[in-house]
Amino acid sequence: VQLQASGGGLVQPGGSLRLSCAAPESIFRGNHMGWYRQAPGKRRELVASITTAGTTNYAQAGKGRFTISRDNAKNIVYLQMNNLEPEDTAVYYCTADCPYIIVPPGGSCPWGQGTLVTVSS
Repeated sequence: VQLQASGGGLVQPGGSLRLSCAAPESIFRGNHMGWYRQAPGKRRELVASITTAGTTNYAQAGKGRFTISRDNAKNIVYLQMNNLEPEDTAVYYCTADCPYIIVPPGGSCPWGQGTLVTVSS
């Protein structure tokens, strides 16, 4: 499955990053898209999701700071992250139609390569 997340990097607390994820049309079209993250030693967890119609849903940690959007013409989903905190440090992944809030062991969703976000001074 070729989901290509990009845009991560090192940022200071309070800074911003914009993540992008290009998905194959066969996955993107007709599916909810979501961003997940996995911090060291923790389970992969939902950050935000967006339906095909643009309805968004956010985990509590990102509410008011993160914005998910999708470009249906380009098959790209974005995650704008503002006012970043050290607790946001994680590998961020995008996926499609994933039903989990916290992904259990063996939880099957179409994962691609993630992008590392490090928030540190």
